Amino acid sequence: MAPVDLRCLALASVTVAGESPELIPVPELARRAKAASRALATASTATKDQALRAAADLLEARTADLLAANALDVATAEAAGTGAGLVDRLRLTPERVAAMAGGLRQVADLPDPVGEVVDSWDRPNGLRLSRVRVPLGVVAIIYESRPNVTSDAAGLCVKSGNAAFLRGSSTAVHSNIAIAAVLREAMSANGLPQDSVVLVEDTSREAATEFMRQRGLVDCLIPRGGRALIQSILDNATVPYVIDGDGNCHVYVDAAADLDMAQTVLVNAKTQRPSVCNAAESLVVHRDVAADFLPRVDTALDQVELVGDERARALVPRMGAATDEDFATEFLDLKLSVKVVDSLDEAIEHVNDTSSGHSEAIITTDDAAAARFLREVDAAAVLHNASTRFVDGEEFGFGAEIGISTQKLHARGPMGLPQLTTLKYVVRGDGQVRG
Repeated sequence: MAPVDLRCLALASVTVAGESPELIPVPELARRAKAASRALATASTATKDQALRAAADLLEARTADLLAANALDVATAEAAGTGAGLVDRLRLTPERVAAMAGGLRQVADLPDPVGEVVDSWDRPNGLRLSRVRVPLGVVAIIYESRPNVTSDAAGLCVKSGNAAFLRGSSTAVHSNIAIAAVLREAMSANGLPQDSVVLVEDTSREAATEFMRQRGLVDCLIPRGGRALIQSILDNATVPYVIDGDGNCHVYVDAAADLDMAQTVLVNAKTQRPSVCNAAESLVVHRDVAADFLPRVDTALDQVELVGDERARALVPRMGAATDEDFATEFLDLKLSVKVVDSLDEAIEHVNDTSSGHSEAIITTDDAAAARFLREVDAAAVLHNASTRFVDGEEFGFGAEIGISTQKLHARGPMGLPQLTTLKYVVRGDGQVRG
């Protein structure tokens, strides 16, 4: 296939003779996605897998084009003084393009959830009932910075029989356009509608709000971003949504904790990748082990800024004072809040009061204490003697995820392919009527 002409990558625009390209209105793009979703809903597993594998091959073949488009975004971000960490999240490399392609192949290899019979039963009147997985329809994803989300989200949506309706950020617009163009080309060349993947190029706030309000066309909206984006969803969305929310994750070190284990788990949970939602942001320590454990934390996390309550600061002189806001904040950085508690009851209360409902861990050898923590802490995932970094679709064996839901309807925790479907009741009879 011929390489993409970067001058012609706009897939959400139309050209008027003698004028600059005009952006297609969001409602029109939503209607195109809706039309494509009907074909996707009945597409065979073989067709979907073939399209995804072709998209993976084409991404790798067009690596140079993708990197050229990405270079425009990176240069703009650097000129604007964007921090190194955010620029790194934005940047594509040959290895990251290969990882996107590998992700699509991995999704293609996963079992297709569409058509799965979840359960079935017979009624005394002879009716035969079953519950079957079917696609949601149009899944809208609004996301920030990371261009790999364009490919990852599209792959999961297509495999689960949904049209992917995408709206990225202005910081990655050239990258997203280039990636989406490749995906659309692969879809149309392999038996699926080109509009299986639709990208909104308009990155204005007005377009973002309109994107959230395509009621009747969008079946589920999933935001991938920080607090400002989540708040915008809460304020403006009129379509059903699943919140992929903050990860203010706690590690509670119990009175009966193995302190060597606690140190190893905490260091991994905080520092292995501090900029992700399943990284630990808060340490809670029982008073009986605080004097032994917190000096160890001071040494093991010497590169981490520590802020804590009065009792924690008395044990670690370099520790700053924590505010109530600190205890409820997802830092996404090398910063950790620390609280000393008198009991398991207080630890559970503090976690529930300040948690974002993502992932919470207890380190203890006391099985009864662990059982209480796992039962009483209200979060999408609770862990005993393990790092919060394991709360991830791939680590859970789902193969891939589109996000981690911190709400309770319709999905909670890592959202893999099954969570991108809903259930349909199928009833079979022999002419039965209700008396």
